[in-house]
Amino acid sequence: MAVPKRKKSRSRTSSRRSRWGLQAPPKSECPQCHSPKLPHRACPNCGTYNGREILETE
Repeated sequence: MAVPKRKKSRSRTSSRRSRWGLQAPPKSECPQCHSPKLPHRACPNCGTYNGREILETE
């Protein structure tokens, strides 16, 4: 089994992990009410998905 010959410094480890940050989920626009929604999910505002009403909203 391979074993590292030298210890990796903290700065090297940190610079590698700097790309681990969280990103905001992408938003798409609802074609019915034009409010932002997550892609491939029913719109929380009007309750439609793929042109059909899936959720009952008041």
